[in-house]
Amino acid sequence: MATQVASGDRRALARSITLVESSRADHRQMAQSLLADLPRREKPALRVGLTGTPGVGKSSFIEALGLFLIERGLKLAVLAVDPSSARSGGSILGDKTRMEHLSRRPEAFIRPSPSKATLGGVGRNTRETILLVEAWGADVVLVETVGVGQSETMVADMTDIFVLLLAPAGGDELQGVKRGIMEMADLILVNKADGELKPQAMRTCADYHGALRLMRARPGDPEGFPKAQTVSAYTGDGLEEAWNAVEALATGRQQSGTWDARRAAQAQTWFSHAIEAGLMARLERDPKIAAHREELASKVASGELPPDIAAETLLDSFAPNPILISNDS
Repeated sequence: MATQVASGDRRALARSITLVESSRADHRQMAQSLLADLPRREKPALRVGLTGTPGVGKSSFIEALGLFLIERGLKLAVLAVDPSSARSGGSILGDKTRMEHLSRRPEAFIRPSPSKATLGGVGRNTRETILLVEAWGADVVLVETVGVGQSETMVADMTDIFVLLLAPAGGDELQGVKRGIMEMADLILVNKADGELKPQAMRTCADYHGALRLMRARPGDPEGFPKAQTVSAYTGDGLEEAWNAVEALATGRQQSGTWDARRAAQAQTWFSHAIEAGLMARLERDPKIAAHREELASKVASGELPPDIAAETLLDSFAPNPILISNDS
């Protein structure tokens, strides 16, 4: 299937993503083999993370930007993560419906995925999906997060450029958006800068421009970053300027060497996440360990055991004979 994906087969790509999103043990093994067989690209795709407050127009902006990029001859993949229900685990997955015009273009591939209660604003298998769409031939990968929040910064650990989208006249935005997001954002775009809202959008942009000047510039970034700009997904005003800023930042990081360092650090981060996810999966698959976990969980709920001690007890039962390496060996 890896060969089909690399040849640009959209159906093979969709099936491959479904495979990596599956939690079945046999599917996970097949997915790992598939990912290992994917060919490496000579020129890496540009990964752009996008987050924003609900109602800011993320889907409209992505569609407008996507059509703009296609006109420039680029191939695009959009990974839109929708929040899952904490009760049923279901998700609406309506992003593709909202991007009606973009979804019709053969140069674009849109994949809505449920977050499956994963914190960080992204899905559990978003990084694996990025590798698949890159092998498919995407020049640009847009990762749209669930919505703005303190945990949304996880998308910055899998993308090259992190964009924060905001709307004008939304109250005291500087208080509503957490500092963690502000510190991670490379580019702040104030959307809906058209019609009667344009003057308010300009003022909001000026407020953020001033706030960004108080933050320390990142080593290796071109002068003027992070920055704030206005854009209108409705009229298209500011789209070219916004993309020029993204390209300028990407080029600056590549020339300074921070691009490769960032990718390497991201790989290390997701290696750690994969270890954590793998350990949890093995704990759940072992019937004896699962039963012991339930027993300890009951003791934690009753107050008989503190959570930390219960966790240590469970881990000790999972690996009762750790290999100790002495300094003399």
